[in-house]
Amino acid sequence: MKFIKNFFVKTEPLVQKGAKFYWLHSVHEGFFSLFFVQKDTSKSGTHIHDFIDLKRTMGVVVLALVPAILFGMYNTGLQHFLAIGEAATTGFFEMFLYGLIKVLPVIAVSYIVGLGIEFVFAQQRGHGIHEGFLVSGILIPLVMPIETPLWMIAVATAFAVILGKEVFGGTGMNIWNPALIARAFLFFAYPAQMSGESVWVALKDGDKLVDGFSGATPMAQAAAGNIDNFSVADAFFGFIPGSIGETSTLAILLGAVVLIVTGIGSWKIMVSTIAGGAVMGLILNIFAGSAGLSPEVATYFSLPFWQHLILGGFMFGAIFMATDPVSAAQTEKGKWIYGFLIGILAIIIRVLNPAFPEGMMLAILLMNTFAPLVDHYVVNANIKKRLKRASA
Repeated sequence: MKFIKNFFVKTEPLVQKGAKFYWLHSVHEGFFSLFFVQKDTSKSGTHIHDFIDLKRTMGVVVLALVPAILFGMYNTGLQHFLAIGEAATTGFFEMFLYGLIKVLPVIAVSYIVGLGIEFVFAQQRGHGIHEGFLVSGILIPLVMPIETPLWMIAVATAFAVILGKEVFGGTGMNIWNPALIARAFLFFAYPAQMSGESVWVALKDGDKLVDGFSGATPMAQAAAGNIDNFSVADAFFGFIPGSIGETSTLAILLGAVVLIVTGIGSWKIMVSTIAGGAVMGLILNIFAGSAGLSPEVATYFSLPFWQHLILGGFMFGAIFMATDPVSAAQTEKGKWIYGFLIGILAIIIRVLNPAFPEGMMLAILLMNTFAPLVDHYVVNANIKKRLKRASA
């Protein structure tokens, strides 16, 4: 590490203003601060100074994502070998290695494209490289089906960084979660390539699905009236088709513990989102026997609320997406309202709109849009309450 630090210290004069390589100033500063905490701090006495800067905060989020990443790699291999009928004769490490080889290029493309664009914008604006993409760069692959073509990952990442983030001023200024912007872009721009059983399992060229195997996600099957194809244990531990990092509720909850213990993620948003989903699931259960519902819809209405929580991207969205500190509500009461409405909307979209069997993505993006409005009413309510108290 001393060698790396010496390298950055010696090359720093070469990238200062007026130097030959000034055009690499932002890149140099970005990598330097990635490895080492800079000695520069704010001069104002109103700030608390410690070693936890934005890069370290983002690093904790990436650490919290590690269980979901590792399990996603294993499950990618598992689903592949299940699809071709060789799961019983394939060992754990072979499955994991296969998933590792499939997932790493997706992560690499996300980071190369996203960070490349961030470097360009940072240099043109003359400021340091924003750290937010350290998390977005790993979230984008985790919310994608494994067979999404790499060129589509690149296009979606570029769209999310440029139009979902940089046009608003960069990290800290974006309205919507960048990773969900990338997912939504592909969902609406390339629906044919983002649907169907083949995108949820990793098949080699020439491989065919074995008879009786279904690569459809549990949400897609539930929308079609089939809710008994996966056991509760498989759904909780994650041995089901789905986006790379979204299948294992257990792995996601391990990440939630890290975020809550470190204070990085808002437990209020997590709890309220889960509560909203549970309440809406219970309400739909009440109306499952209503006249006029088709058998498929009635079956989906009767899905137990707790199964909604462990299927699809609900838990991943509640823990890692809804809690984005930039696009989420900022007030304490607003966080409860914001999360609860996300849970309500996610289940409504899932069950009542068969075109969108997932629901979590659209629910979070919609509440990202209205988060400032939620905070506005919460703040105004507090002001009125204090004025009333002062005038009493």
